[in-house]
Amino acid sequence: MNARRQHASAVALVVAVIAVLATAAPISAASKKKPLTLTSTAFDDGGTIPVAYTCRGEGKSPQLSWTNVPSGTKQFALIMQDPDTPIGTFVHWVVAGMAAKTRSIAENTEAADVVVVGVNGAGRPGWTPPCPPSGVHRYIFTLYALGKKLTLPPGANAAAVRAAIKGKVLARAQLLGRYGS
Repeated sequence: MNARRQHASAVALVVAVIAVLATAAPISAASKKKPLTLTSTAFDDGGTIPVAYTCRGEGKSPQLSWTNVPSGTKQFALIMQDPDTPIGTFVHWVVAGMAAKTRSIAENTEAADVVVVGVNGAGRPGWTPPCPPSGVHRYIFTLYALGKKLTLPPGANAAAVRAAIKGKVLARAQLLGRYGS
């Protein structure tokens, strides 16, 4: 009789464990997904931006690409800034309205190559290359995956883009480059 009780107890324990496992919350699809990632063929995250992409070189914009785009993305926006200037953060590049299917920006991209190129900190549309007066500065490229399309006026600056994307950001990714002496 002891053997029967032990067997019944073991069976009850197995049934209880199976019941608990069956009712446990499944791992959400969102937690399985990888985060939006921004990279460049010109430099590694946290690495040095080559001279060719600065005011001491050709001053061309670097190639950028991204992966792990969240479902529901309608557009992308990008802002590149230097938070280390003596006058505060300087915006080097504002790009918005990139189609959901876009996965990269080519090296040396011109204003006409992307949908909306905003006004940078120098008051001009397009890319302003890194050119720190002294010391090493951080240049932060931030890509935003948006759940709704933007409508921006011509000449929108970073502040206008940030205001327009408020409440529309599905994910964001950053890439950090360093440059200076």
